[in-house]
Amino acid sequence: MTAPTGLVAALPQYTVGQKIGSGGMGVVFEGVHRSLGRHVAIKQLPADLVGDPAVNARFDREARVLASLDHPHIVPVYDYVQTGQDNLLVMEKLDGGTVYDRFRGPGLTGEQSCAIALAMLGGLHAAHVAGVLHLDIKPKNLLFTSAGVMKVADFGIAQVVSEGATLVTHAGEVLGTPAYIAPEQAMGNALAPAADIYSAGTVLYELLCGELPYDRSRGAVSMMRQRIFNDPRPLPRVPMPLSAVVMRSLARDPLHRYRDAEAFAIDLSAAATAVYGPDWLERSGVPVHLAPRVTGAISQQLTRQPDSPTIVTPPVRATAPDGTRTLDPADFRGKQLRPASEIIRRTGPSPLWPALVAAVALIAVIVLPLVSAKHLGHPGSTLAVDGQQLLKPVVVDLSSPITIAGRAPDDVQLRFSVNAAGIPLGPTIAKTIARKPDGTFETRIEPDPLMRWLVGGAATGEIKVAGQVYQFTLLSPLHPMATVMGSGSLLLALFALAYIESLMRTLRRGHRRPAAPISALPLGALFGATMWLFLGALTAHEPSRVIGIVTALAGALAASGFVLATAWAVRRARG
Repeated sequence: MTAPTGLVAALPQYTVGQKIGSGGMGVVFEGVHRSLGRHVAIKQLPADLVGDPAVNARFDREARVLASLDHPHIVPVYDYVQTGQDNLLVMEKLDGGTVYDRFRGPGLTGEQSCAIALAMLGGLHAAHVAGVLHLDIKPKNLLFTSAGVMKVADFGIAQVVSEGATLVTHAGEVLGTPAYIAPEQAMGNALAPAADIYSAGTVLYELLCGELPYDRSRGAVSMMRQRIFNDPRPLPRVPMPLSAVVMRSLARDPLHRYRDAEAFAIDLSAAATAVYGPDWLERSGVPVHLAPRVTGAISQQLTRQPDSPTIVTPPVRATAPDGTRTLDPADFRGKQLRPASEIIRRTGPSPLWPALVAAVALIAVIVLPLVSAKHLGHPGSTLAVDGQQLLKPVVVDLSSPITIAGRAPDDVQLRFSVNAAGIPLGPTIAKTIARKPDGTFETRIEPDPLMRWLVGGAATGEIKVAGQVYQFTLLSPLHPMATVMGSGSLLLALFALAYIESLMRTLRRGHRRPAAPISALPLGALFGATMWLFLGALTAHEPSRVIGIVTALAGALAASGFVLATAWAVRRARG
């Protein structure tokens, strides 16, 4: 294909030749500077995507910065031109092919892949320091000179074309190369150097094992969804510590990746030295300009392992046909483009409603024990416990003998017990009492030692005399957190909460658990019931069976709702 007439006219100082490449970020023609005889590559950005003034202004700003980049591993920009119809970048022409060509052809050894990655990271770090992001790192954008020096091409062009968002047609075709973009880039979030670090890590992962960290068989949008919600597959057939370095660069959370490209290069150089032994970089045959800190990391590793063996690895080739093709702008002519995040976020049922219901239920679990009646309103009695008539709540020290006084028709057996909403808190204490001539009695009973550690806050005391049952609100002077009603119920609540979170985490990692919302019901009921008991103990609310049942049901509803919302959110994202 010969160059368009308008392009030739826009560059009178160059002889413009044939088309030599194309992709989602433009078409490339070869050229020669008429005076200098310098061979160049001329990239014409897609006119369909840069036709408005705002994009042209952004391209102008980016081009000025790109032209200022000067690094051995960055393809230099010699010139840029804007016309009414075209945005043109004039760059160094590299004749040594691409990393993609070598990877698909003879293959690359582990040493060569790590050397290429160091060169790539060196160029990325220099660009990041200058304030330029690449956002389209892939093997086809890593070019070799005729002398074998690897350079990174197309800095900043992806951001110019799409404003940093990944663009998709309604049919799910992606403008760009979805196999290498970072999760935050797919979602249209704010971008930083961490996005390029992720892409560089994906390239290195593929070069080392011949595969991508995610399944590429289900289409471009699915590939992006996987990286947003799933962790990458462990790097196969690559020893530690090299695999650990690569996997850190692929963390879904940008904060968990390397802080900058040079930090990535430092760890990579040390790990490659540990795995491949001394002189691995020279054996790779890939010239690399190393920053002083990277060179220092290699020297330190050699000092730690002076006798490490030399390991030579066989070449690794791609294991499948190219499943990451970059679509041309012509493929999108006449089609409406929209951010990929819209497709990713809108697929599947909305998790909003189950999440709202769950949130209301969770609030009920917390609020109901606090707003319920503090005491259950037991009928008064002439009995006295530790000198306190049962006309109001009674403070009882369950660690000491308890004095019970009252009236009885005869010598009878007295029974004393404590419960929470009908649940016994220790064994029933029975004792035969002797009635005095005036019809009264006074006796001392020894509470079971277990009661002291079970009862916290408020509970229901019960005395049975001559077939008559007397109930009262019993207050324990012991701190609630020193009892099972306090600390024990809290531990059970935290256990239930942790188990519910593990269900949600399993779903977020992409595992299918259709029964998860049902499994969450008993866990939620346990959480609600134990929170009711814990809050009641802390605030000295006498446990009410009705409130306990309601909070258990609310807890079950909250847990199931949150798990269902998580499942729907993942399903919506994965489509």
